[in-house]
Amino acid sequence: MVEMFMAAVALAVGAIPEGLPAAVTITLAIGVNRMARRHVIIRKLPAVETLGSTTVICSDKTGTLTENQMTVQAIVAGDQEFSVSGRGYEPVGTIERDGKAIDLGKAPALRECLIAGMLCNDAQLVERDQQWMIVGDPTEGALLVAARKAGLDWKQASQHTPRIDVIPFESQRQYMVTLHQRTDDASTVVYIKGALEKVLSLCTQERGADGRIRHCDSDTINRAAHTLAERGLRILGFAQGVVSSETNKLDPDRHFSELIWLGLQGMMDPPRSEAIGAVQNCQRAGIEVKMITGDHAITARAIAQKIGLGATTVSDAGEPRVMTGTDLGMSSVNQMADFANETLVFARVAPEQKLRLVEALQARGHVVAMTGDGVNDAPALKQADIGVAMGRGGTEVAKEAADMILTNDNFASIEAAVEEGRGVFDNLTKFIVWTLPTNMGEGLVILTAIGAGWALPILPVQILWINMTTAVALGLMLAFEPKEARIMERFPRDPSRPLLTSELVWRILLVGALLLVGAFGLFFWVLSTGGTLEEARTVAVNVFVMVELFYLFNCRSLDRSMFQLGLFSNPWVTGGVLTTIVLQLLFTYAPAMNFLFHTAPIDGATWIPIIGIGLGSYFIVGMEKWCRRRLKT
Repeated sequence: MVEMFMAAVALAVGAIPEGLPAAVTITLAIGVNRMARRHVIIRKLPAVETLGSTTVICSDKTGTLTENQMTVQAIVAGDQEFSVSGRGYEPVGTIERDGKAIDLGKAPALRECLIAGMLCNDAQLVERDQQWMIVGDPTEGALLVAARKAGLDWKQASQHTPRIDVIPFESQRQYMVTLHQRTDDASTVVYIKGALEKVLSLCTQERGADGRIRHCDSDTINRAAHTLAERGLRILGFAQGVVSSETNKLDPDRHFSELIWLGLQGMMDPPRSEAIGAVQNCQRAGIEVKMITGDHAITARAIAQKIGLGATTVSDAGEPRVMTGTDLGMSSVNQMADFANETLVFARVAPEQKLRLVEALQARGHVVAMTGDGVNDAPALKQADIGVAMGRGGTEVAKEAADMILTNDNFASIEAAVEEGRGVFDNLTKFIVWTLPTNMGEGLVILTAIGAGWALPILPVQILWINMTTAVALGLMLAFEPKEARIMERFPRDPSRPLLTSELVWRILLVGALLLVGAFGLFFWVLSTGGTLEEARTVAVNVFVMVELFYLFNCRSLDRSMFQLGLFSNPWVTGGVLTTIVLQLLFTYAPAMNFLFHTAPIDGATWIPIIGIGLGSYFIVGMEKWCRRRLKT
């Protein structure tokens, strides 16, 4: 009964990889630490591994793919186009037409358009430490800067036309409304700014170049907007309307109509240089990047071309295919799946449509990363395999729903996170491929001894020693393994693909068999030469540890040799190997360890076959890897 109990305990201890949960957690934690250094905060630990399998990244445009440094470059008012010089938020520049500076007194339509952009606005332009900056939304800040360049003063305009009420911008309406009381004639006026097509649809009249009100020519306005959008400018439309002087409250449900069109302003938000490179890296890695924006479709296409999207998915004209929120709203579930899979650029998209896009892509088997910053983005972030919130401009609701947060709101950080995620997944796989043969070998040794009626070559307490010490001193060192070269040139791992492929299972079986043969071979060799049972078991334990030690170098890469990686490229492995050698010497020769683990000292010559078996296993596994590489080529 005692022997049966000992055998059962030995088998249980041998079959269970005790160090695996700790190793997985520590490997993921190391990945989290690496990502934090690259401006990515991981909120949910399993997201680190999922990142390595990402096949589609759905990214916002403004601030993520672009710099979020808006500058108004063109204004169209009264059928006349004006250019705006200067860059950034410093209000230095001029508004010109045909190369000549404009006098606002002679351009009433332009003046009203600038005033609308300045008053229908919640941002502030401030100067701190001789540097101009925006408090609030960068888009609204750009409108303030443009007005300031024309000589308009926000404080003076606010005193002359103070605000009474406001309807904030919402994605469903796609426009913002402010109510103002003019002090000179006590009239009440509303200003509206927002998406061109939304604002224009509310207008029946427009202000001409001479300031007179006339019938609204929407075709001419749309052609002008089309021209600006083709230059990659983000377009906002502006209108005004006169309401009853008794009005002091705006009704959010009111449908505004018969407004006066004032003009449009086109602003440039240049692509981030690092985002262009990151998009290219993702495409080489087999990851599709889809841009989602609230901008005009033509603007979205122009920016997509500058970023490098559309190299594979293009329209008949050879340009990136763009779908609008209106198109998505009219599509069926099956059509949505096709559109989401085939289209790279989505414009005028509402937050709820982001959720539909994620669901459609997941239905096609994609692992989706989705970015978002608003409250309404939370459902899409929650549904996505990886929800990515913006750390600077994101709401707390979006951050709570996300799996990771970008501290710099930069797309390049998403690409960096995917790269780190792939490295973490590689290291997890390496550890599992390293540790499972040990447990298999221990289980095979116990089962063979029980089946043959022989004495156990290793005792339960010795198995526990092997598993715990090697897992910490050797296996965990793989968590610090640097990312392999060209890791972002591999295609994403198929989510349906098992963690252990047939190749890796074969390698586990091979090493398990080597442990079985080596441990039993030296165990009986020691007994046959007159050694004690304790000495024979000490040798068997050292065979297991030595094979694990040499096999660790095989596992630093699943398909390349350690010489290709660099023998000392991971100093943690070197430290782990030296620690393991010291522990095994104590295990073998320290009297206290001999008492606790039922071992006995062995002579120096006995180490030669032990090390020989370890070296032999290294070369056998190395040959197996070499043969597989040859077969693949």
